Amino acid sequence: MTPMKPSRPEIVGSMTALVTPFRGGDVDWACLQRLVDRQIEGGTDWLVPCGTTGESPTLDEAEYQRAIETVVAQAAGRCPVMAGTGTNSTTETVRRTRRAAKVGASAVLVVVPYYNRPPQEGLFQHYAKVAECVDIPIVLYNVPPRTGVNLNNETVIRLRERFANIAAIKHATGNVDGVSELRSACDIAVLSGDDPLTWPLMALGAVGVISVLSNLCPALMKSLVTAGLRGDRQAALRYHARVNDLALGIGRFGPNPLPIKTAMSINGLLEEEFRLPLCPLDAEARMGIEQLLRRHELLEKKPA
Repeated sequence: MTPMKPSRPEIVGSMTALVTPFRGGDVDWACLQRLVDRQIEGGTDWLVPCGTTGESPTLDEAEYQRAIETVVAQAAGRCPVMAGTGTNSTTETVRRTRRAAKVGASAVLVVVPYYNRPPQEGLFQHYAKVAECVDIPIVLYNVPPRTGVNLNNETVIRLRERFANIAAIKHATGNVDGVSELRSACDIAVLSGDDPLTWPLMALGAVGVISVLSNLCPALMKSLVTAGLRGDRQAALRYHARVNDLALGIGRFGPNPLPIKTAMSINGLLEEEFRLPLCPLDAEARMGIEQLLRRHELLEKKPA
């Protein structure tokens, strides 16, 4: 009898776009392992290393590969890993995607090619090449404020109809426009890419979030997503109010991942260190984040 292939984890739930901790200019590998354990203990459903929040553009090739391998190894089957493999080069994206699948990633997150500003046909062909190179699920990542181009619904629908492994889309446009139309036209899973819009998007049929805030408070984000998936509107609204206030409050102090890593540093979870061209926030911003954490009773200093 031919053995059955293990079932693939469902792309649904609370997913954390992991930060990359640094110490003395290098990746702090021991800290990264601790952060993985903390996420799993907090109920996170998927770990997402090497995305925007992970400062992936500043990781060299060896660091990038080791980061994915470290997260996969530390998770040790307790939580699936969705590796960020997208670049603005189709050839490089294909290479990274193949490598991620080889080292044990259960899915990949592929951002719209940035800076190039390709036409929709170029985007279709880009994702087609990626989909043809692996059989693990691919999550499209549409974030026009960072990439300079929108992945149109028509292109998403074409990709979903053509490739079974194009399974989901991270919707990080800053609004909820087009989600209802997309869901009515095809069965691709929608994930929120903006923490404050998690519940509004779930109310329209999204099945989870790839979250920045959950780096700091994984259990809170898990509670929101769980309530949303269960259809518990009262609980979802209650958790949404807190998530919305925290996410908007932290976000006003600077671009991601500066505020979230600063908040984590205040709580002793990692060193307050970034890779240029990112740099630490000023003292006033840091104080504002500390006050926000105190107001939400999240100020909990722990050894780094």
